Amino acid sequence: MAVSISVIVLLVVLAVVFLRNGGLRMSHALVCILLGFMLASTSIAPTIHHGITATTDLVASVRP
Repeated sequence: MAVSISVIVLLVVLAVVFLRNGGLRMSHALVCILLGFMLASTSIAPTIHHGITATTDLVASVRP
């Protein structure tokens, strides 16, 4: 568990650096994909899923 948390922290830092630089290249996209897979295997995955579901429900309920 400690190793996966370290990898997640490293990938989060890399993703933030890539986004702040303003250019998202293929290597940057790969880091973001790996971050998503690592987060999906943690205990925070259900919380992320519920947050995304609540956000999409909120957006879907807004009428233009």
